[in-house]
Amino acid sequence: MEPGEKKITQEDCSEDTAGMGILTLTNMRIAFDKTEGRIMDFSKMFGETVIEARLNDIVEVTKEGRFIKKLLIKIKTNEGEKAYKFGVFNNGKWEKMLKTAISNYKDQ
Repeated sequence: MEPGEKKITQEDCSEDTAGMGILTLTNMRIAFDKTEGRIMDFSKMFGETVIEARLNDIVEVTKEGRFIKKLLIKIKTNEGEKAYKFGVFNNGKWEKMLKTAISNYKDQ
């Protein structure tokens, strides 16, 4: 983490194309790290960071789905916009926290 960066929330979830991992929201960025787990001892280890974006690069945040609920995040990249869908436990809570973090980041 960078100086002045603080973790807001973190959750074990899955992303539609990247698979299982941990989604982390800080006051500066959002990141998704792949995880590797072992059933024998129920351990889980962080793998590589496969998705990472500064909060000012996030174009849109919405929740979607009636039965299978997802958090949809569109991120501005060099190739254009990319959409990611995360299967978090409470997509409404994540949407609210992420929008608040983006608003606070822009005010700095």
